[in-house]
Amino acid sequence: MSIETLIKRLQNIMRGDDLAGTVQYLKQMIWMIFLKIYDAKEEEWELLDDNYQSIIPDRLKWRNWAVDNNDGKALTGDELIKFVNNDLIDTLKKLEVDENTPKKHLIVKQIFEDASNLMKNGVKLRQMINALNEIDFTNYTEAHEFGDMYESMLKDLQESKRDGGEFYTPRALTDFIVEKVDPRLGETVADFACGTGGFLVSALKHMESNVHTPEDQELCRSALYGIEKKSFPYSLCLTNLILHDVEEPRVYYGNSLTRNVRDYQESDLFDVIVMNPPYGGTEDVTVQSNFPADYRASETADLFMAVIMYRLKTNGRCGVVLPDGFLFGTDGAKRNLKEKLLNEFNLHTVLRLPKSVFAPYTSIATNVLFFDKDQDGTKDVWFYRMDMPTGMKAFSKTKPIRLEHFDPVREWWNNRSEMQDEDGNFKSKKYTKEELAATNYDLDLCGYPHKAEEVLEPDVLINQYFEKKASLDESIKDVLGKIMALLEKDE
Repeated sequence: MSIETLIKRLQNIMRGDDLAGTVQYLKQMIWMIFLKIYDAKEEEWELLDDNYQSIIPDRLKWRNWAVDNNDGKALTGDELIKFVNNDLIDTLKKLEVDENTPKKHLIVKQIFEDASNLMKNGVKLRQMINALNEIDFTNYTEAHEFGDMYESMLKDLQESKRDGGEFYTPRALTDFIVEKVDPRLGETVADFACGTGGFLVSALKHMESNVHTPEDQELCRSALYGIEKKSFPYSLCLTNLILHDVEEPRVYYGNSLTRNVRDYQESDLFDVIVMNPPYGGTEDVTVQSNFPADYRASETADLFMAVIMYRLKTNGRCGVVLPDGFLFGTDGAKRNLKEKLLNEFNLHTVLRLPKSVFAPYTSIATNVLFFDKDQDGTKDVWFYRMDMPTGMKAFSKTKPIRLEHFDPVREWWNNRSEMQDEDGNFKSKKYTKEELAATNYDLDLCGYPHKAEEVLEPDVLINQYFEKKASLDESIKDVLGKIMALLEKDE
């Protein structure tokens, strides 16, 4: 039985117990999959260390209650439901930990803090457990095949559409960004809003191609760093990384924006930053106070852009997804951030993405900014418009963006030249830093032509309205700030 068939089987079982939708399926599966994976990992750790001590009581280890030996003694029915609800989950929620608890143990409590059993039928729960027991997580091929399948399940979370401006980034996009940023063994890689860990897994797989020794493998696994402020994606991220053999993920539960950027030290900086920060959300004045006045904004994406600038090492590299509003905004924090970006970093490439990259979950137009931390600043910026593949009008849930769709970008990347479409609009063009400064840092260049007869979808119009409103709000805020400064000076 293939892994894909197994997942469908599990979903059918849950559907038969009145669970509905991807979110409920994942919430039920996440702690079960985690316990199964963790038990396999603990068997490895026990073989390598005779003194290994588990944080999980023996009676709660997967091997001691979940395995069905076909002797009629396996827990099932109401007895299984009672055990899972009143003993297993409750005990693991209350595990005692402190600052000395190893990360590999701490994650057990973290996973179960928000865990719950949604199954009511103990027979169907036993069916799920038995199905999971058909996977051998000690088998490298099966574990990684399941890891890939697990990631495809994570994408299905998008059916719940947007959540506070957060979108799950298509794998093809994370892989392409990582490919071009090119993290190497010995370098550190960070995502400050890591969600379910898509960028981190892409970086891991990219670096694994250069792993030849156990030392290389350790460098690869220890390179990753992430922060996620929402508990469910955080749990998914931990499990996702463990599935990919990162035994002690350096992923933390928290908000990257709540630390004062002025406090960052060299040890807080990274060689590579890859991320798709939340956008469209707002932050209160308490969060904004963690940033210098010139970079304060209510827009979440703007603040994350500031964090990136403060946490990128000299000669470090970044690929970040940002909405159109960041490009065309010419007032307040947006303008100031772009001025800093061009003067203190080398912004070498702006990739304009088709608006349907995140379809059908949002039509917000997005871009990828590629830049390095270079004390000489930017000389030239190349803009490139990625058009839809021939014969396709838009990406969709059934026809998502794939890695091969980036082939035209790859071809252009290594042999850059200015290009125009059949209507004479620039598809790619190079601009000097001085030319961009003269536009007051309006980077809305080489965009998609607007047809007069085009009738935009309501959600697109709404997004455009809020983007422009946010830009105007920043402009008003900036002007009022200058007026107040003048008044205080006169006093």
